[in-house]
Amino acid sequence: MHAHPLSVAPMLDWTDRHFRYFLRLISRHVLLYTEMVTCGAILQGDAQRHLAFDPREKPLVLQLGGSDPEALARCVSLAEPYGYDAFNLNVGCPSQRVSRGRFGACLMKEPGLVAECIAAMRGATALPVTVKCRIGVDDYDRYEDLAGFVDRVAAAGCRTFVVHARKAWLQGLSPRENRTVPPLRHDRVHRLKRDFPHLTVVLNGGIENLDQAQEHLKRVDGVMIGRAAYHNPWLLVEADRRFYGDPHPLPTRRDVVQAYLPYMAAQLEAGIRLHSLTRHILGLYHGQPGARRWRRHVTEAARNGGIEVLRNWLDGGPDGECRKS
Repeated sequence: MHAHPLSVAPMLDWTDRHFRYFLRLISRHVLLYTEMVTCGAILQGDAQRHLAFDPREKPLVLQLGGSDPEALARCVSLAEPYGYDAFNLNVGCPSQRVSRGRFGACLMKEPGLVAECIAAMRGATALPVTVKCRIGVDDYDRYEDLAGFVDRVAAAGCRTFVVHARKAWLQGLSPRENRTVPPLRHDRVHRLKRDFPHLTVVLNGGIENLDQAQEHLKRVDGVMIGRAAYHNPWLLVEADRRFYGDPHPLPTRRDVVQAYLPYMAAQLEAGIRLHSLTRHILGLYHGQPGARRWRRHVTEAARNGGIEVLRNWLDGGPDGECRKS
């Protein structure tokens, strides 16, 4: 898989297809990921609902959650016709519910099983199959443990490892605490790239802006931004120029809202709730004058006024400070 210098992390309940479409109006090239989709949801539920996406969201990676090699291979076979660019196995989620299902971060303790899963997934597709993991889990947290895990899984054909630079505690910490309490160890991910120069190593965890990403790219192949990109999506507006050499004219925030409106209208026509579309754009004016008014305006649109409230805002509504951006 060609190394993308910048990607946005898979985030449950956040990186759904509407948010991904919205991000595409800001960056054309940053690699996007789906939310984690479990094998059970695909094989026993509504596969179309979980797998379908707008082609304009590409490049896009489907992240799968599971530990049954045969089931994962079936999911890859079902998903490939939808047009994904790669498949990713979740070996990093610290949720106890996920662990009880025997997938996520607990799989770092079973590198042999992960290798079997990767081999099965690769056998079902010619597309890249990658892994997203932590630097460790519970007391399985020495660098040697991480290197051993990577070595075993790479032998099964995985060439790209996205590594969240925090260990995971499966007992005693909530998923939210697991994103902040264990200390960041970017140095371990840097070392991993030095020790495995033939592999693509992507660093995730604690990256807040493009300057930080650029600094880490001196030591790794790619950088993944998580919650910072959700709360402040505009931080990606210069990503295409800085990381992909695409000098296209930068949009304004107003341009992005204007472009998002037809998509919103089509989704509303298809029965999607307005809140499901507007909740992703609340952070568009993060840190800007009038940001609070923008959030209030969007919230009002979702509750009462509908999409016309946003159209009126574009046409000269009361939020002048925002509209200039």
